[in-house]
Amino acid sequence: MFVKNCWYVAAWSSEVSQEALFSRVLLNTPVLLWRDAQGQVRALEDRCCHRGAPLSRGRLENGNVRCLYHGLLFNPEGECIQVPAQDRIPPNARVRAFPVVEKTNWIWIWMGDPSLADPASIPDTFWLDDDAWKYREGYLHYGVNYLLVTDNLLDFSHLPYVHPTTVGGDESFANLRPTIDNLANGMRISRWHLSSPPAPFVRKVTDWTDPVDRWNVYDFLVPGILLMHSGSAPANTGAPEGNFENAVEFRSAQAVTPETADSCHYFFSQAHNICIDDPQVTATIHQILIDAFHEDHAMIHAQQKNLQIDPDFEMVPVGLDAALNRFRWMINKRIEVEKNSASPAAHGQGAQPETVQLNP
Repeated sequence: MFVKNCWYVAAWSSEVSQEALFSRVLLNTPVLLWRDAQGQVRALEDRCCHRGAPLSRGRLENGNVRCLYHGLLFNPEGECIQVPAQDRIPPNARVRAFPVVEKTNWIWIWMGDPSLADPASIPDTFWLDDDAWKYREGYLHYGVNYLLVTDNLLDFSHLPYVHPTTVGGDESFANLRPTIDNLANGMRISRWHLSSPPAPFVRKVTDWTDPVDRWNVYDFLVPGILLMHSGSAPANTGAPEGNFENAVEFRSAQAVTPETADSCHYFFSQAHNICIDDPQVTATIHQILIDAFHEDHAMIHAQQKNLQIDPDFEMVPVGLDAALNRFRWMINKRIEVEKNSASPAAHGQGAQPETVQLNP
């Protein structure tokens, strides 16, 4: 159902402290996050091996975690190091530990084979920890299959219809066919809207009323990471050729992480490099983003409700679906490869690859 051998965003760095245990379900797995005495993030399955109680209802003891159901104590590697009332610790008394990396204010987790977890493959989100950019952290919980959210992010033609007063604007934007370039782990999607009216949110942070050259260029990576450079510049001032001297620029980092087959986590931010000393500008941009993403949230939940009413409904593809169809194919391919690698029997005659269902 999910790609396992890849890095997922588990939390914002600010969500995990040394004072408390933090729990979040990721890929149908309850996960416990905390910081050890050195401040390093640790991750264990949030399920005691004794009776399955949540370790997140336990307590920290010198960097270890005590289950407060029957008192078993686990070290950060998941090994049980103490069982009350007995000296012998069962050799299989342990819980699963996950590789975690904290990088530029995101906590990344590897849910698959730990031997394949290469931190060098974590995408670069430098602007999340760069004083030249300002932003606020965002999070939404969705009660839908995560692929409905990635579909939304892969087709920006919905912007003028779902977000006419926030990030959308002129409906002519929907008539632009994006350029899609393949990447090793995803795709790059580029859309330029030349000599167009400024988007509503740009008008709110500038005094621009004349036509602008507007762009959205983003990498969309497996398992659901969007890294975007976007902005607007006065028309005919060279932005398409790379001259951003007069531009209003933004850097967006967004991540969709499955919770269950019917729910997911959505992490987002919209960094800006204008008026970075004015917190009101940052607050305004963030609020516009919140308003826009609640518009997406309402639409996608309404979509999910319709799909659940009739599981046999078949979506009719159109040309604008090229990117989202490509991404679903990539996800299916990765799941198939992981399934075949994990199960030798899957190589036998008649084995069927696991596929991502269009209707959750």
